[in-house]
Amino acid sequence: MKITTLGLKIPFTGLQKQYNNLRAEILDVTDTVLRSGQLMSGNYTTEFENWLAQKNRSQYAVTCHSGTQALEILASYYRKDSLTHPPTVLIPALTYVATANAWRKAGWNIAIIDTDTYGIMRPEKIPTMLDYQAVCVVGLYGAAIPSHWRDYRKVMVEDGAQHWLSANYERMGRATAISFDPTKNFSNYGNGGAIVTNDRVLADFARAWGRNGHVTLTEVGTNSRMSEIDCAQLMVKSKYIDQWQQRRREIVQHWIDKLNKTSMRSLIDRSNVDQHCYHKFVIEVDSRDILQRNLALRKIETKIHYKDPIQDLPAYQQCEGPDMMSASHALSRRCLSLPIYPELTDLEVEYVIDQVLDSSLKKHN
Repeated sequence: MKITTLGLKIPFTGLQKQYNNLRAEILDVTDTVLRSGQLMSGNYTTEFENWLAQKNRSQYAVTCHSGTQALEILASYYRKDSLTHPPTVLIPALTYVATANAWRKAGWNIAIIDTDTYGIMRPEKIPTMLDYQAVCVVGLYGAAIPSHWRDYRKVMVEDGAQHWLSANYERMGRATAISFDPTKNFSNYGNGGAIVTNDRVLADFARAWGRNGHVTLTEVGTNSRMSEIDCAQLMVKSKYIDQWQQRRREIVQHWIDKLNKTSMRSLIDRSNVDQHCYHKFVIEVDSRDILQRNLALRKIETKIHYKDPIQDLPAYQQCEGPDMMSASHALSRRCLSLPIYPELTDLEVEYVIDQVLDSSLKKHN
């Protein structure tokens, strides 16, 4: 039965609902940390880093202030080994600007590579004569990195802010940068990030870099850590993350089944759905802005990820990048992100997709 009204507002994130569900546990562990007086680099930090490394099937995990700084640490580490000054890194045209900012702040030139129709950078899109030293791949919306990157010989880093929870897939890069931003599947109450890797030298570098170069004193670092409270609260959430991911998967499968009967397309590749982590549920649709306004009138909040490809942003317009006929340009003008989080009730799940379909039908009639 089609649900046409709820009288409720559906926000883009479920942060309030999630906190209400976990409030007692979150407050209890926060009080434990504050009463201990150990506010930085204590047992909770160690416990969380160990859990994170195991979750990523990696030997090392090093926490830092944000996912952006995790990328900057990796860019700094690989820049010092490059014989080209400044070296060039490839990034996809569709990603959050932080991906480009981190590499540029570390002194790299940026070359922007077009994506496929799902927003993922592909090796065949790289210009043949382009001289570059590193590749930063992004699992846009939560897609696992395609396996054809596995044997790539350049330095490869994964910006895993959106896809690190992808199930049962082998990491493609030498290291993965993670974000615990409040908008992510596994979110902190503020900033937070980490690097996971099997490279002990890189892990030592990352730990020293985030402590102003302490111990090694060979590189200029900064203060980039997560607090004991951050790590303690995330350990509370670690007990629920698999359950939350399963709920996201159920919602995605239901929505994809409904969209298959329409002209709209989900940007979750059906051939890759089992390895997706469902960070965003994005649809490609004609008259995107009209649909977004219609959904807002029905109190459904949506977002656009991303309205402008990186090559269209003023700071990066001089970089080598795709032209106006690129796949990334086309996608940026047709993509719309729907609210998806495990705290959505079955009624809300049905309401969201029904309103999307209803708005689309009215537009065509």
